[in-house]
Amino acid sequence: MFQHRRQRSTIASALIIFELIYHSVVHSVRSSHGNAIMSLVTNLMQMGIMVLAFYIMFSLLGLRGAALRGDFLLYIMTGIFLYMTHVKAVGAVSGAAGPSSPMMLHAPMNTIVAIASSALASLYLQVLSMFVILFGYYMLGNRFTIDDPAGTMAMLMLAWFTGCAVGLVLLAIKPWFPGFVATFTLVYQRANMIASGKMFVANTLPGYMLAMFDWNPLFHVIDQSRGFAFINYNPRYTTWEYPITVGITLIMIGLMGEFYTRRQASISWSARR
Repeated sequence: MFQHRRQRSTIASALIIFELIYHSVVHSVRSSHGNAIMSLVTNLMQMGIMVLAFYIMFSLLGLRGAALRGDFLLYIMTGIFLYMTHVKAVGAVSGAAGPSSPMMLHAPMNTIVAIASSALASLYLQVLSMFVILFGYYMLGNRFTIDDPAGTMAMLMLAWFTGCAVGLVLLAIKPWFPGFVATFTLVYQRANMIASGKMFVANTLPGYMLAMFDWNPLFHVIDQSRGFAFINYNPRYTTWEYPITVGITLIMIGLMGEFYTRRQASISWSARR
């Protein structure tokens, strides 16, 4: 009851928050496995198996000719990497500790730190896994060239950003409708196997099919990333401005929803999950 509060400067408070986020990121990375290396290996295996599965499927179905002129495996990886980054961000942010979590009882922990750490941990694993796979592919003798590495990396970050935005909205409504959020997250991740457009390029789609996919910001991001990665491809039907607009809108909605949910938080919510 009787305690002395020290006044901290803005810089000191920011450093404390950054340190807390760092330790929370480490905790998030090790949440799936006690060893951080094993968490990375598990993520690498997921990415590698998906790339190999799509490579075999395209080869057996004779669809390699429908891909872009350039490295075929790189064409597959541009889709897989951005898809995995997006859906992993959705799952990580929507599964972050909520206002009724026991972790929130320990100051200075708060929901923003939990959200930021979950999002950054997801990004860390995906980016590190991506660079390991690309490095291994390059060292095997496949001297591929990315036309615009900075633009391609920016699209990866945009895929992560839009995934965080979707996950934040789901996190805000999760205490109210936990069953719906769990089902929707699973359906959203599975639907993006097709709706993300990682198996085809927008320039080859007829108009009626293009209308089925252009609502999805991930579809725009993947198509734009291939425009940056391949010198022979120029996206005509997608833009990078649309995912940014959707992401910012969803972030604002998610923050308002999370603020309202936090004010209504009850410890009894945990019993309904």
